[in-house]
Amino acid sequence: MCGIAGWIDFGRDLRAEAATVRAMTDSMVRRGPDAGDAWLAEHAALGHRRLAVIDVAGGAQPMEIREGARHAVISYSGEVYNFRELRAELAALGHGFRTRSDTEVVLRAHLEWGEKAVEKLNGMFAYALWDVREQELLLVRDRLGVKPLYWTADGERLLFGSEPKAVLANPLFRAEVDAQGLAELFAVPAAPTPGLTVYRGLRTVRPGHTVRFGRSGARARRYWALESRPHTDSLDETAVHVRELLTDIVRRQLVSDVPLGLLLSGGLDSSTLTALAAAEAPDKVATFSVDFPPDEQPERLGDWNRDADAPYIRELVDELGTAHTAVTVPGSELLAHRPIGLRARDRPGWGEPDVSLYLLFQGVRRHVTVALSGEVADEVFGGYPFFHGDGPLDSFPWLRGKPSPAGLLRDDVAEAVRPTEYATQRLADALTEVPYLEGESAEDRRARQISYLALTRWLPALLDRKDRMSMAASLEVRVPFADHRLVEYLWNVPWSFKTTGGEPKGLLRRAVGDLLPPRVLHRPKSGYPASSAPAYGAALRQRVEDLLRRDRPVFDLVDREKVRRHLVEGTVLPGPRAAPHPTGGLDHLLALDSWLDTYGVSVR
Repeated sequence: MCGIAGWIDFGRDLRAEAATVRAMTDSMVRRGPDAGDAWLAEHAALGHRRLAVIDVAGGAQPMEIREGARHAVISYSGEVYNFRELRAELAALGHGFRTRSDTEVVLRAHLEWGEKAVEKLNGMFAYALWDVREQELLLVRDRLGVKPLYWTADGERLLFGSEPKAVLANPLFRAEVDAQGLAELFAVPAAPTPGLTVYRGLRTVRPGHTVRFGRSGARARRYWALESRPHTDSLDETAVHVRELLTDIVRRQLVSDVPLGLLLSGGLDSSTLTALAAAEAPDKVATFSVDFPPDEQPERLGDWNRDADAPYIRELVDELGTAHTAVTVPGSELLAHRPIGLRARDRPGWGEPDVSLYLLFQGVRRHVTVALSGEVADEVFGGYPFFHGDGPLDSFPWLRGKPSPAGLLRDDVAEAVRPTEYATQRLADALTEVPYLEGESAEDRRARQISYLALTRWLPALLDRKDRMSMAASLEVRVPFADHRLVEYLWNVPWSFKTTGGEPKGLLRRAVGDLLPPRVLHRPKSGYPASSAPAYGAALRQRVEDLLRRDRPVFDLVDREKVRRHLVEGTVLPGPRAAPHPTGGLDHLLALDSWLDTYGVSVR
């Protein structure tokens, strides 16, 4: 996995801006510790940081091809899992290849098929392609938005990068936040609006979209969308097809020229991937899990975290014979590495879960460069608790009944931001996008609504966290359940099929029932564990108490007395996460203050 950055400017000669372009690129050295370079022309500059995974020796970037009238340069991040088939197709059309990399396949695919090339790609990717002859930039992001891509345009200029920090490294972009950005930060922190960020003027390329930029400006195009159609397969046929898809997906995603492993929680999703990988791999599969010291074991957080992972992990490891490593994350390490969440995200994040995930990835990176993870299964199979309620859809379902950090805003700020109205409008906007199927049952219609919200508003928050924390540790994390073929198929599977057997994700359990021990196969959903280290919570509380005694920028936004009242009364400070945890709000408040200060954010 890699980091990309660049600058298009029709009003200046960028060949004189090498230092700025390299500063943009080098801000993301953790995304690509193996190599870095930049390509500069009069009006275009593309930078790259490389984490070498495929064709370690030959896949250097930015990559340029000049053949007759065809002349293009690419800076690419991601993995295309069908690159071998595409390479053979392109070779039959007369293309010769200098490398074994998927980067060259993507570049040549665009030379052959133009912007339509992206529709042939199976994978997770974000890339920038500069057409030298046409003097146009094409920004591309994968269908589910597994890999990030940020951009901002102003007149004749466009800046882009894999992370906000790359754009912020260019002095032409200022760190500013307005009412909309504050609403994203406080009103919908766990339901981000596609295309928007907390920074004024900074956007994301939406999942399944491209952005083309030339002298006439920027224009976006949607190349992929969920389509609703009748599902004609029987339950047995559906389960068989799901198994076939998953087998093919895992087989493709095991391809790597560097060491690879799997993240294993002992839950249904990660256990399924591990079992499929073990059946494909000629050698022992490496698996990894997070653990905590005996006196800091995770608290049980209701439906979000039901029981300990370790017994299920041990049972599966014994069954499959994987080479397993448990990465222990003590509270002292959480405190020592707390700033990584802000540095990796370039905005306040989720606190302790960010840091513990980073420390897990750091431990995994000592053994492998690539890891497969079970995210997205709950979104496509309907595994979250909020899929199974029957209340009105008057809020994002994973946030229903949970206090919002917007409740801490000063009255004057809240009046400008209008967080309740903002969240309500964003929910309404999302529901208008749902592609309904005429004649479907009320149950299937509701399931489709929640699935759409989960895939387009909840999943981006999870993928963003996964990407930032893994890239901060220079670890590539692949997400097999995000394969668009599986997502498209399951989008139209009836809810009764997905809950067959009376269990959440019953369809997945039916499809892989012969692969897993019964206890693992029927384990209820249990989310990523949150440490209960007493020292961590006590330290955060002390830091917030110190903050209250000082003149700090956070109190230009947050009401000091509202925070103080929570501490005095011993109530939990509201935070940005959907899962409850007593440290979440403390972490968010401290990170907000650090962000405003260290990033020099001005509020407009």
